[in-house]
Amino acid sequence: MQLILAAISLGLLGSFHCIGMCGPIALALPVHHYSKFKKYLGIFLYNLGRIITYTFLGLLFGLLGQSFFLGGIQQVLSICIGLLLLLSVIFTNSKIFNSQRLGFIYSFINSVKIQLGNLFNKKGLHFLFFIGILNGLLPCGLVYLGIAGAIATGHFIKGAEFMFYFGIGTVPIMYSVAFFGQFINLKYRNQIRKAMPAVVVFMAIMLIIRGLNLGIPYISPAFEKESREVTCCEKPNTGKSEIKCSPKNCNK
Repeated sequence: MQLILAAISLGLLGSFHCIGMCGPIALALPVHHYSKFKKYLGIFLYNLGRIITYTFLGLLFGLLGQSFFLGGIQQVLSICIGLLLLLSVIFTNSKIFNSQRLGFIYSFINSVKIQLGNLFNKKGLHFLFFIGILNGLLPCGLVYLGIAGAIATGHFIKGAEFMFYFGIGTVPIMYSVAFFGQFINLKYRNQIRKAMPAVVVFMAIMLIIRGLNLGIPYISPAFEKESREVTCCEKPNTGKSEIKCSPKNCNK
């Protein structure tokens, strides 16, 4: 339940950032000529596509986090993610992070944008679903926060679950933008976008504190050390594993 609430809260509160960043895509959705029902359905399909992409990303990065978790370095991982988020805010306008310097990543993002442009020219509600799928792949500071949370879960299923509920949390604002975005002026959207670094810094600090293993419930819980002892030696004639031994002694 804690995982779900954290994910939904991040998506809901952080989605105000979407008004400034992803809002133009939601505003441009080709749904305004449809009836009210089809308009609702089209925006639903768009958001469904985004959530599916987020869930898939959560699965992938949760799997990455799981590899660190099994290695017993989840504390280091949490601190490193926090530091990377802080650096991303500090150097956000630096040429060091110029997307054109990232080679294949720049090419991939550019390809996604081209495909999005093609889909906007298509007619049919089902194309809105694919717009949502591709929209979830575009660079976004809020999504990066969600991915950081997915990695920190230390499990691929929990990572997917985290990103799924994160996506659910963004839906109310994105629905509102698609319907009433024309009433949100550019100045307000820019103000919201400028506030996003503060949210990233807060998330980064929380991840660093979490990794410090301070023993504070929910904020910095103590990481349990993985036991190296396993029950692997069977007691004769019982079929029960009752004797604990290390893996290297199992064959003795």
